[in-house]
This record gives sequence, C-alpha cells and structure tokens, in this order.
Amino acid sequence: MCGIAGYSLGLDSRIERTVAARALLAGIAERGADAVGYAFRRPSAEVTVHKQRSGATALLERIRVPEEATQLLVHVRDYTKGHPSLTANNHPIRHGAVVGVHNGIIANDDQLFDEHGIARAEPGMTVDSEIIFALAEQSRGRTAHALQQLYGSMAAAWIDEHRAELLLARGMGRPLWIGTGKRELFFASTRLALELVESYGGLKLKKTQLDEGIVVAVEGGAIVARDTFTPDPSFEEDPLPAVRAPDEARSCLARLASLHAA
Repeated sequence: MCGIAGYSLGLDSRIERTVAARALLAGIAERGADAVGYAFRRPSAEVTVHKQRSGATALLERIRVPEEATQLLVHVRDYTKGHPSLTANNHPIRHGAVVGVHNGIIANDDQLFDEHGIARAEPGMTVDSEIIFALAEQSRGRTAHALQQLYGSMAAAWIDEHRAELLLARGMGRPLWIGTGKRELFFASTRLALELVESYGGLKLKKTQLDEGIVVAVEGGAIVARDTFTPDPSFEEDPLPAVRAPDEARSCLARLASLHAA
C-alpha cells in the first residue's frame, strides 16, 4: 500500500515549492517505509529524480524543489514486487522519457512487456509499476487505451518529457484525492496531505476524489483534458491496511511542524 502525491502549478503560483513538497510527503508518510523519492520538472527541462531506501522522515529535510519548478511527483513505498535493494525498482520510476509513481498492484506486467516487445528500462528490474509508464511512453496519444490493458489496482501519476502536461489516472482499488486552487492542482493518496498543503502553504483548496476509470492531463495547475477507460472489475487482492508506517507519519508531522516554526 504505497502513497503518491504531487502537484502541477502555474508559473505565477506563489506557493513555495519545497514547503508544499514537504507537506505532501508528510501527508502520505504513513503508507510505506521501504523507499521514498520525489521528482520535479522546470518548464522545458528534463525531469530531476531523487530516491532513497528509507522512510519519509529521512528525506523530509533534504527535499529541495526550485521555485521555478511547475511539476512534482512524490512517493513512499510499501513494496510488493521488485525488491527495493535495486534502486531502479523504487519510485519515481523512469522508463524512457516517462517518469511516474504508482500505488497499487499490476498483475499482468510481465505478460504485457512480452506482448508489446518492450524491454525493461534497466537490467534486473522486476517492479510491476514500470509497465504503466512503458505503455504511457509507447501510446502517448492513446493513453486510455493503454491503461485498459492493465489488470490490477492503480492510482498513478507521470510526467512525459515529450509532453507539457502531468498525467493522473485512477483505476480500481486505490484512492486519489485532488485539491485545486486558483493556479494550483495538488494530488495525493490521502486527504490529509492536501490539508497539510493548505495549512503550511497558506491557501484554500477545493478537494475531491478522482473517479475510477478516469485519466486527466494537467497543465499550469488546471485540468486541460480528460478521458475514460474501463478497469477490469474481476481483479481481487487481499485487503491491506492503509496505514503501513505509523511511526513515519508521526515523525514526519512533528518534523514538519518544527521546520515551519524555525
């Protein structure tokens, strides 16, 4: 049960990029402690990725997001497939020009890699999430069709370096909250993460959940395109508790408050 979060901001948004990134990380810290990472992009630039094998607390103070950055991805991992000892298995995952984060399980990833003749991005990679971003790179304009091939549970977000937008998609069985401001769109696995952005970022967000079977393109803090796909309803998995790392959550929230006070 991983956690994802991030944002798309207008160039004129006054939100402090690093402050918002820390708030989002603290808000999803409870959902995994096997690895943690984040990625950001400045306009017309490649995506910068940082990830490490630790819980969120060890990363919180180290996050640095440039004020000109307009897109962010954050992830905490509670791994199921793809051991975190291999850095490439951890999120954000890069496949070619696509960098993304995923919460859920894709059960037919190996089959889809074979069917489409797609090679893994790095030797030894086995993480199931990679197939989402491999298909996103291959399909680009037909993203909904690509997502419909997946068998499993999913909430995902990714940045394609050949496109300006940030993409968000929700399949079955995983939450994806969205909070919108005047020039900002935030997303997260928990409502708490959005509330922390409001508290520490000094803004008010309109909060809602993305429906299952929806993929949206976001640019400059606004949804610019929307499409639908049909997740396979036959997928079943053993239910897992949403809170996987309660100590990380408590530690991150306390440290976030301390950093803000300082």
